[in-house]
Amino acid sequence: MKAIVIAAGVGKRMQPLTFTTPKPLLTVLGKSLLEHVFDALPDEITEIIVVIGYKGEMIKEKFGDSYKGKKLFYIEQKEQLGTAHALELCRHLLTKGERFLVMYADDIHDKKSIQKMLVYSRCLLLSRAEHPERFGIVEIDKDNKIIDLVEKPENPKTNLASNGVYLLDDHVFHYKAHEHKGEFFLSVMIEKMLKDFPTYGVISDLWIPIGYPEDLKKAEEILTARK
Repeated sequence: MKAIVIAAGVGKRMQPLTFTTPKPLLTVLGKSLLEHVFDALPDEITEIIVVIGYKGEMIKEKFGDSYKGKKLFYIEQKEQLGTAHALELCRHLLTKGERFLVMYADDIHDKKSIQKMLVYSRCLLLSRAEHPERFGIVEIDKDNKIIDLVEKPENPKTNLASNGVYLLDDHVFHYKAHEHKGEFFLSVMIEKMLKDFPTYGVISDLWIPIGYPEDLKKAEEILTARK
């Protein structure tokens, strides 16, 4: 099984740290963010496709062609055209009907929660958000099937936020993302897909988004408290 890890961003909000280091190589408790992502992948994942862009050569030099027995492949996103574009670049490496994980290289998740996703054909990892109006908010039924996904709703019906871990199959490529400020977003494709194909939600035990330099210290505090 394959995982696609999107690690191409410039990391403007993390400046000045990202002037010299790509965001996925910034460290929390002595491990790069990308290592935290790799370590959260289920054992069923045997191949990882890393979408690189800004200072991507540094990522390739650090990890080479494998990580703890998982094969690594690199796809370069030469232009910052968004997450939907990043996924489309990987399409030729996927086979028809194949399930695959998609994650971002700047969030920390727990392996057990991602593992739970694998019982489904298509699944989104969810977290309870304090400010749901800032996220893509999901409604699920009693069987955990997603009823609706609304991006940044003014009046959220739940506090369950899609946190950027997706279990998908090739059905997602049937849908196109519209352009917004020069980028194309995967969340738009998923929002369309789940209206036609059953997609489920798993509530996560851990989600640490890393957006600003101060979040690195917060992440260390959270992870240390969990030990």
